[in-house]
Amino acid sequence: MISNKEVKLITSLSQKKYRNKHLLFVAEGEKLVLELIKAKYTVENIYYTNMFNYDIEEHLALKVSEKDLKRISSLKTPSKVVGVFKIPTYKKTIEGGLQVVLDGIQDPGNLGTIIRLCDWFGVSNLICSLDTVDCYNPKVVQATMGSLARVVISYQDIEDFIINSKSTVFITDMDGENVYEQKLPKDALLVMGNEGNGIRETIKALAKKSITIPRFGENSKAESLNVATATAILLSEFRR
Repeated sequence: MISNKEVKLITSLSQKKYRNKHLLFVAEGEKLVLELIKAKYTVENIYYTNMFNYDIEEHLALKVSEKDLKRISSLKTPSKVVGVFKIPTYKKTIEGGLQVVLDGIQDPGNLGTIIRLCDWFGVSNLICSLDTVDCYNPKVVQATMGSLARVVISYQDIEDFIINSKSTVFITDMDGENVYEQKLPKDALLVMGNEGNGIRETIKALAKKSITIPRFGENSKAESLNVATATAILLSEFRR
């Protein structure tokens, strides 16, 4: 049986200040929990209702009732497994190759999707501004569908990072050059901006290239693309 103290701790991890305090985060669902275990994330505890056969120490796994699982789940329809993991120590990004830089992304779903895209397109490093939503936010973790385990994510002053990088910096802008007409390099920083405000001016000033995804619908009234959708299209073009 799960204790009230454990319930209080696990539910508190929905807030960033408690994740930072305890250096723990929550993942829900058998596939996601298994991906994190395979990636050598340190397990604090696993709570499950059905059969459990993951390769972890027995004392770290606790079988609970569905009622207790609901108490610690943040999902409307709880899965059969809830995992509590230690937040890993910061990994230094490696220079070179295609890297994505996020400037103030606020929506957890967008960040989770972008992490999945980085995993799909083989982008090892995702650099986030300090005001980008926390990648260990439960909604972000769920949206990554396990890709969180395979992408190095760092939070830092992206202005300093860009200044010190040797790669060509690309920003997205409505007035930029048509991305389908560009010769895109293998070593590049692709900067994606905040959902409402775009890329801040100080970052724009550091860019060598400005690109855009042209709108083909003559009667379209859409002002812009969702940032995760735009990231998918641009990463596809860089890889093509």
